[in-house]
Parts: sequence; C-alpha cells; structure tokens
Amino acid sequence: MSVSRRFVGLGLTAMALTGCVSSGGTAQTKASSAAPGMRPVPNAGYDQWVQGFQSRAAARGIPQATINSAFRGAGFLPGVIDRDRNQTEFSRTLEDYLAIAASPERVAKGRAALARHRGTLNAIESRFGVEAEVVAAVWGLESQYGERRGDINVISALSTLAYDGRRGAFFESQLIAALRILANGDTSPANMTGSWAGAMGHTQFIPTSYLQFAVDFTGDGRRDIWSADPTDALASTAAYLSRSGWRKGQPWGYEVRLPTGFNTGLAGRGKGKSADAWSALGVRKADGGSLPGYSGSILLPQGANGPAFLITSNFNAIARYNNAVNYVIGVGHLSDRLGGGGPIKGNFPPDAQGMTIADRQELQRRLTAAGFDTEGSDGVIGAKTRAAIEAFQRSRGLTITGEPSMELLLLLRR
Repeated sequence: MSVSRRFVGLGLTAMALTGCVSSGGTAQTKASSAAPGMRPVPNAGYDQWVQGFQSRAAARGIPQATINSAFRGAGFLPGVIDRDRNQTEFSRTLEDYLAIAASPERVAKGRAALARHRGTLNAIESRFGVEAEVVAAVWGLESQYGERRGDINVISALSTLAYDGRRGAFFESQLIAALRILANGDTSPANMTGSWAGAMGHTQFIPTSYLQFAVDFTGDGRRDIWSADPTDALASTAAYLSRSGWRKGQPWGYEVRLPTGFNTGLAGRGKGKSADAWSALGVRKADGGSLPGYSGSILLPQGANGPAFLITSNFNAIARYNNAVNYVIGVGHLSDRLGGGGPIKGNFPPDAQGMTIADRQELQRRLTAAGFDTEGSDGVIGAKTRAAIEAFQRSRGLTITGEPSMELLLLLRR
C-alpha cells in the first residue's frame, strides 16, 4: 500500500488503494531503503530537531537507552518528504479498484495463503470471532499476503516527517509510540521497518494502533508483526476488527438486485432498513434469491447503473480499519472470493471516455503487442499505461495526451 489520505485520523494503516494494491496498469513499486532518497543524508536542521525531540521523549518516560539505540543509524530521508508532498490525489472507481483488489492473481495467492495458514487462522477465528477469510483479505490488500511489508527504517521515516512539520504533531505522536514499542522489547530498531509513513508489518499498523490492538498470539512474549511468520500480525488484525464490533457469522454485505424504478434516495450509509422492509420494496439478492435476515443499508458506489450492495454492521467494522468505501467493499468481496464466491454480477457503467473495462483491457493488450508495454492488462489505466499511450501517440505523430479513448482503440485495431 502506498500512503494515502486515510493515514491521518483513521489510526491503523498508512498504505491503501488509493493505496495498497498494485497492478500492471497502475504499477506502484515497493518502498525500498535502497530507493533514491531513502538513505539518510546529512541535515543540520533535522539533527537539531532530533536533539529537542529526544529531550521531549525522555520527559514522557522513554528510557534513554531506547532513545539512543533507536536513533543510532537513523537519519533524515529526503525521499520520505518527496512522497509526502507528491501524493497522487485521485479516486478509483469501484470497478477499477476491484480489478486490482480481487484480481485472479490476488485471489489465487489468497487461497494458497489460507491453505498454508489454515490452522493458525482457524485458531485466531476461534479466539476473536473474525472469519479466517476476512483476516486474510485484509492481509492481501495491505501487503499482498506479506510480500510488500515495506523495508524503510520507521524511526527515520517518522522523525523525518515530524521534523518536516506538515503534520508534525501527528507524526511526533507516532514516533513516541514507536519508541514505546522498542522499549517494550517487541522488536529492535533494525527490524522496525515499514512504509515511508511508518506503517508496519503484514497488515500495516501504525505505532499508536499497534500499542492499542497488537497481540502476542504465539506466546513468545513479543507482539511481532514484522517477521516472516504472520501469526501475530493476523491475530492483531482480528483483535482490531473484533473490538470494532465485528459479528461472526454475519456477512459484511452482499450484492443485491434492485427493482425497476427503485428510489435511489433510499440508498446510502446510515439509511438502514430491515431485510423484510427491503424485500417489500422489491430488493433481492443478485442471484434473485431472498435476502438474508440482516438489517442494513443499500450502497450504490457507482450510481444507479452500477452494482448495488446491501451492507450490514460488519461493513462499519471494516471501515474502522479504513473508512474508504472502495476499500471496505474490496476487503469484503476479496474475503467472499477467498471463500469460494464468484465475481460481481452487476454491470459497471462505461467510463468518462465511453469505454468498458473490456475495452481498456483490449487497449492495453494491443499497445503491448504493438511494442508499447503496459506491463499488464487489468483494464486499470495507471502510469505505465499512460506512458505507453504517450509513446504510441508520439510514434504516430499524434497529439500526445496519454489518455485512453475509443478512437485510440480503433486505431490500434487496424
């Protein structure tokens, strides 16, 4: 996950979709300490800030030995500032989001991860009452099942952001929390790595949320969310969802079919009705069956012409993890797919260019076949696809826009 707007105020993770997932078309690269700007560089202002911060940390009860070890080798990371100042502000449609979040690859990897860790996930489900598939789905979106946990020194990242001052108070609070984690002995400064904004481990906890929710499920005396073994991280995620009100056995929501002429003014979070009330209005499950007996609200994330969902209180529990509607549906739908469910049944409307996802996928395939590699054909138009479009347009002497269109697709079909 890349750092997103949800990082501030939502208290758990810093990487999201806006965030966490990547695709051939959108291609977000894994943060790396070897990446440009992710190695400490001299900065006199930062050094002076650290001196002042260390005094404040000591005054708040952080042992001096912890402070010294944490900052030994830490330093100012210019790349962190660059990322914080240049976050792309965009919102993906649910169709694009799910094309990545519940891609065939992510579903396949998730089912394999479930099989590998079934015993552990069943034990976690038994203790916290959160289904294994739901925990695995969060894991899949946050770090691609542990493949992209982040490897940037958290103390360096958080101290750089706190010094920068744009959200100084928030990041200083995270830095204090990170030091408390080290003082507790849960991990070492060298092992405390994560995203460029300090989100850590398999399910990307920020330090304050770690202190509040992380658990030692293995019983080794440490709440270790960083190691290759995901047990503590998965259990911590289940603990978070459980304390957020998750109800075992109740779906997060499910796709529904609305009657012709449905009053869309009835849709929206907080406009809940009983299943009987929705049924009386002609709402059915997407397969035409009767609604399960759960109260909830109707959600139309892409308007009246897109898929419709009836969401329950468990939707709100996931939203405590990340309040973005697409993220919550992404977790819920991926969990359904991991449990053997099928794709969304409803049709998504064409995009602003009049293209369906099948059109965009064909565009990517034809660009790649013509020698302009989009590095994937998921139908999501990201930086690599735009670069390929620009290169194609340049090669043909066309106006360079980098934008997909039906005209461009027709040209490629010739």
